Amino acid sequence: MATPRTLAAAAVCTAVALGAVTGCSSSGGFGGSSAKQSSGAGQSLTVLIATSGEAETAAVKAATADWAKRTGNTVTVQIAANINQQLGQAFAGGNPPDLFYVNSDQFANYAKGGSLYAYGDQIPDAADFSEQLRKAFSHDGRLTCLPKDSSTLALAVNTTLWQQAGLTEADYPTSWQQLADDAAKLTKDGVTGLVTAPDYQRLGALFKQAGGWITNPEQTAMTADAPGDRQALEYLQGLLKAGSAKYVAEVDTGWGGEALGKGRAAMTIEGNWLKGAMAKDYPNVPYKVLPLPSGPAGPGTLAFSNCWGIAAKSGHQAAGVDLVKHLTSADQQLEFAKAFGVMPSRTSALASYAEKYPESKAWVDGVAHSQPPVTLPGFNQVLTQFNTDLQSLRTADPAAILAALQRNGEQALKNAR
Repeated sequence: MATPRTLAAAAVCTAVALGAVTGCSSSGGFGGSSAKQSSGAGQSLTVLIATSGEAETAAVKAATADWAKRTGNTVTVQIAANINQQLGQAFAGGNPPDLFYVNSDQFANYAKGGSLYAYGDQIPDAADFSEQLRKAFSHDGRLTCLPKDSSTLALAVNTTLWQQAGLTEADYPTSWQQLADDAAKLTKDGVTGLVTAPDYQRLGALFKQAGGWITNPEQTAMTADAPGDRQALEYLQGLLKAGSAKYVAEVDTGWGGEALGKGRAAMTIEGNWLKGAMAKDYPNVPYKVLPLPSGPAGPGTLAFSNCWGIAAKSGHQAAGVDLVKHLTSADQQLEFAKAFGVMPSRTSALASYAEKYPESKAWVDGVAHSQPPVTLPGFNQVLTQFNTDLQSLRTADPAAILAALQRNGEQALKNAR
């Protein structure tokens, strides 16, 4: 689950990552498409992951064990406490794991520094992966690493609180105005109509719905001060001032799922990770997942994923590519979906997922109009500051918040060139 981080923590992680990757050799990285060594038997690979819990850990270990048994290799799965920091240190020390999760906010840092082996051109059916996510994990026009799964945002509604407020399915919001009306009706008796995290990983969906976004599609220019972005923040500010929307901390919760499960929020904006969390922590709370309401420019949501990175300095690149093919196969992605709730990043597998899990339809349908994340070197610091500024949106000037984002982003773009 994406969560806000403080600017100081982000700056430290970025400094570690940037310092590490710029000192790494790009040999075997973007300069060539042929992998080092063969994919024959007898090799020992290390895989580093940041896990969401025991279910994901067990699923990845089982999948890698299956591949190891089939190929005659061995795989050791390591669990990272702080994957960005540990990868940065490993790159700096010249001894990175062979395979690892790559966060979208760090991808460009690693790619620019030559720490990643670009293997996308060795995947014959790469077009089967979500176009938005392929774009997010491409560098200099080349697909660098495959998205391991996918997530989008949707609107989750506590159906008990919904009915208690006298609302029916006919009242499910499909527009910003309807969302505002429903949130107002639901806000009473200690319940807030809409509760969400104060970060761009949720609120950025409003930008998309208003026809805006943080950068242009090519990520070569900032567009944060565009009218659509301002309209989005002004709309949200209106809900916050009215008290029909609050941030998670204001209702003494850590994230939207907790607010929904504890009955402090009637609605929240969350990704498909909500499904597993509700089943585990709030199995008796009935809820329904709806598409995010359309804004002035139409529907919009955000796309999320990590990718399977292979180290440029790995001595097992060919075997690593073969392992990634196994881990991202349609069958394996569906196994991961069953084990810990993620959606497949393959279009073909996503269709099968939608048939099997109709309750997740809103998240699945969101892929078609989703906005991929910003993946630019050093930009995670910009977005961390933006998240900090969003926390004061109720009383702040939306135009000033966006002007700061525009200014900071332009500096990051300048430094990235």
